[in-house]
Amino acid sequence: MTRKLVAGVLVLGLVGGLPTPASAASWTPAYDLEGACVTLQAFNGSTSIGYVWKDSVGYGFKSAVASAEPFRLEATQLGRYTLRDQDGAPAYQSVMNWVWAGSSYGDRADWTVTTDGSSYKFVSTATGQQAGSYLGGLGAGSATFKLAPASGCAANPDIATGVSGTPAPGVDANGKLVGWIDAHAHITAGEAFGGALHCGDAYAPGGVTVALKGCASHGTLGWGALLEAIIAGTDPINSAEDGWPTFGDWPQYDTLLHEASYFRSLERTWKSGQRVLNVLLVANRVICELTPEHTSCNEMDQIRAQALYLQKMQDYVDARSGGPGKGWFRLAKTPAEVRSIAAQGKLAVTIGVENSEIFNCREIKNVPQCTTADIDAGLNELQSLGVSGLYPVHKFDNAFGGTRFDEGVTGAAINVGNLISTGHWWQATSCTGPSDNEQPLVSDDIAKLLELGVGLPAGTVLPVYPSGKICNTRGLTDLGTYLIKAMMNRGMIIHIDHMGVKTASAVLDLAEQAKYPGVASVHTWADPALINRTLGVGGFVASYAFAAHDDGQGTPTFLDEWRTHRALANGSKITGYGVGTDVNGLGPQAAPRLDAASSPLKYPFTATNGTTVAKQVYGTRTFNLNTDGVAQYGLYADWVTDLIDQAGSDGPLLKSQLLSGAEAYTVMWERSRA
Repeated sequence: MTRKLVAGVLVLGLVGGLPTPASAASWTPAYDLEGACVTLQAFNGSTSIGYVWKDSVGYGFKSAVASAEPFRLEATQLGRYTLRDQDGAPAYQSVMNWVWAGSSYGDRADWTVTTDGSSYKFVSTATGQQAGSYLGGLGAGSATFKLAPASGCAANPDIATGVSGTPAPGVDANGKLVGWIDAHAHITAGEAFGGALHCGDAYAPGGVTVALKGCASHGTLGWGALLEAIIAGTDPINSAEDGWPTFGDWPQYDTLLHEASYFRSLERTWKSGQRVLNVLLVANRVICELTPEHTSCNEMDQIRAQALYLQKMQDYVDARSGGPGKGWFRLAKTPAEVRSIAAQGKLAVTIGVENSEIFNCREIKNVPQCTTADIDAGLNELQSLGVSGLYPVHKFDNAFGGTRFDEGVTGAAINVGNLISTGHWWQATSCTGPSDNEQPLVSDDIAKLLELGVGLPAGTVLPVYPSGKICNTRGLTDLGTYLIKAMMNRGMIIHIDHMGVKTASAVLDLAEQAKYPGVASVHTWADPALINRTLGVGGFVASYAFAAHDDGQGTPTFLDEWRTHRALANGSKITGYGVGTDVNGLGPQAAPRLDAASSPLKYPFTATNGTTVAKQVYGTRTFNLNTDGVAQYGLYADWVTDLIDQAGSDGPLLKSQLLSGAEAYTVMWERSRA
């Protein structure tokens, strides 16, 4: 039981009811019931019907308060709750008009609650039926209820952050942000790719038992398991789906299609010193169309759905925190809002977009499928949604420019997607200096795709690429130039990651000519030469959240990348450095360091903001960075501390630059809008 809830119950005991709103003139949403343990006394006008008690199937009424059933409330959205009885069963509105005890949360276990200041009404959110007396039992009716504090309630299933103590302020005496930034995260993945590719959600009405339950489609040989095998190389046969409360199969650092950013994990990182979370709304029409179950695969529709999801997530955190505006998770549409949120000690959540067919601007056999008018209308819409920046190019070539190549089986799969999207394979030539990768398509990779059930279009002829370093022949188009200039005029952040070298170089030419600082590379997907130019114009740089030292996955390490960027000609311009987790973004998180056993992170530890952090527990599973790596987002609190610990003599400088990361990003955004 939290201190807030204890305090609330003490108040209830003193006044004989829940806190009275300032105005009792009308029925208004009840926001202050999260976590309350209460009895319900029903009234028909001023006449008591009795206290709600539990019988064999549902609930009835008794005149004695000693018989009253205690109910625990949990907010499902602003002004809405589920009520669990002392057995933990959620009370639901049945089709038979009675209110019965259910086995799990569902739409009919969701109640919209209003108050006039002293009494409450409970209305089924799904059916619109008001709770009251029905044939002698609790059911559809017209009763009002008095609530009184109780004991004996079942605990709501939940996840604790494991963080205690008083954090240092989120801004210093001069108003500068103090804390680290995740500049690249995909916490809205539950609504991405048509809404069915990803298993789990960052939040859900009904709480953790709904948000983090397993998905049958991702079980052994299910279509989700097969897709994850293609994307992540996981085993589609041994694919258990035991989510809450055991989590035997997921989350893991290398499971790419399962939720890894549940809101309690985000809360853990915020309580441990994170100040800004840049959420990238992500979409891909081709991937969406591979799933047998999906909503609209139009990429702009997917972005709109995620923007709504993000707004509802803010409302949900508010609901779990006591009402509108009271939550720690706050959307920020401007740099000024970022600063205001940080000054309140809360997490500023900024919004970006990362997709290949932005504004539906595909190119099909080099013919653009959009106009400058489409670009203007699209930018207007994104800015109305609070979007601060976007990726003009993502995984496929589009009407704006050429992409940077992936490699291996993943690269082969994305190249097939490029063929489906554009009507042509990636087109490449040998190059020296900065490159877009090595050979992006070999016969073994195509054979692996065919084994996993990925078919090629009839009559497909495989391309032949030069060996060694290659570059995409496609550069910034006329429409691409128009988009970049329009973004600069609007003060939007231009993300160059995923652009081919030819395209990114042209974008940086434009930024340099305009002395425009709003350029970013935030998850290790650009050549160091391009990073250097980004720093030169005053842009922002972050590295993918790799392990501090080698984790055996063949990836770089964060410390090596940070040191490489510091050593660039413009490295001295780094005032603050960022982290790009790419969580839920079809990319793995850091595995355990190979030297973790000999040099472990010790629990509990002191976070960068002075709080004390213990291991985080999901149900019956306890997470440990030393053995699990970054299996879920809450472990980034652990990862940041471990990263600084492992930096040796560079630790103080790294800590300083990470804790200046949120400030540096915000300054870059402010200067772009000036």
